[in-house]
Amino acid sequence: MLGFAPHSGWAAVVVVAGEIDEPEVLARGRVDMTDPRLPGSKQPYHEVEDLPLQEAERRLARLSHSAGAMAYEAIRALLEEIGARGSAAGVAGILDSSGRKGDGLAAILASHALIHTADGNHFRDALADACRRCELEVARVRQRDLIDRAVATLRKPPGQLAATVRALGQPLGAPWGADQKSAATLAWLLLAAGQAGTPPRSR
Repeated sequence: MLGFAPHSGWAAVVVVAGEIDEPEVLARGRVDMTDPRLPGSKQPYHEVEDLPLQEAERRLARLSHSAGAMAYEAIRALLEEIGARGSAAGVAGILDSSGRKGDGLAAILASHALIHTADGNHFRDALADACRRCELEVARVRQRDLIDRAVATLRKPPGQLAATVRALGQPLGAPWGADQKSAATLAWLLLAAGQAGTPPRSR
């Protein structure tokens, strides 16, 4: 299973396989989704906030296409890498924001808070579309719900979850920070849910 911890312009990804009580990391990496040749590719909604609505829509569509294409190539290469070792993935989890979403582009561009949320969702959506192109099922789990859902699904207390995830990264070395740990926890959650026959649904 794949777990993604997104940021503006990139995401940490961790692939987890094995048994529920003995997970292992098959791969980890970074998915870059910004093209330095395209102005505003890191913060697309900030880039277009002062443009006329139709021009903003056109610019966002171009940036969305670019981010999605870059995500697809990175995820496809990662799946080929683990496939060459005899493994396969069926589900990808994306850590989601808890921020409020605007009702339409005009509403988003009128609110600086909504622009921040929309920037993040721009890359989450690019990851989700790229995963579907790679024939992966997609589950989006709010970051703030991750630990509670993992505790409920994996039936382990938070301290034990944290210790296991920390240990998963020890043989790999750096980087194994908060992003990799969150992505690994999400992938482990998906692994357990899949083996139980109840894959988590997106919120």
